[in-house]
Amino acid sequence: MNNQDPVLDDKKYNKLIVALSIIIPIVVFALFSVKIPNVEPLSFLPPIYATINGLTSVILVIAFIAIKKKNRVLHENLMTTAIWCSALFLLMYIAYHITSDSTKFGGEGAIKYVYYFILLTHILLSIVVIPFVLITYVRAITNNFEKHKKIARITFPLWLYVAVSGVIVYIMISPYY
Repeated sequence: MNNQDPVLDDKKYNKLIVALSIIIPIVVFALFSVKIPNVEPLSFLPPIYATINGLTSVILVIAFIAIKKKNRVLHENLMTTAIWCSALFLLMYIAYHITSDSTKFGGEGAIKYVYYFILLTHILLSIVVIPFVLITYVRAITNNFEKHKKIARITFPLWLYVAVSGVIVYIMISPYY
């Protein structure tokens, strides 16, 4: 256990959280214009990273249930696993997009607007959730549980939406790969 003031411990992570919250979206956006020449497209990745998003969703829900049942160790392990799943998703997503052309949605009519609404909110919230996840995690590892609980109430639904909407986006666009 940490015997130091948790608020002081939180602050030492702030610069890293801000840096990652800015750098990750910028790098992902920049890599969309990068294509590695003469490399076989990694077209097998979308169903894998969609599955990882689905797994992240399940892990988040089980972790939520675990903490409600006061099973802190299980909750901690599941949340760490969810973070690793999200990081693995991001690496695969980047690898796919630097080796493959983006797939265009081919649906017509109202479903097209539904797809783009889900895609847009997924993208925007995937950027917004980064600092929330990092702050929530830091507050947990620094034993600042009161502040952790407060922000987790925001982080959980955001992260869950991003994970679930990622699966929905994949399902909707998969016929056009």
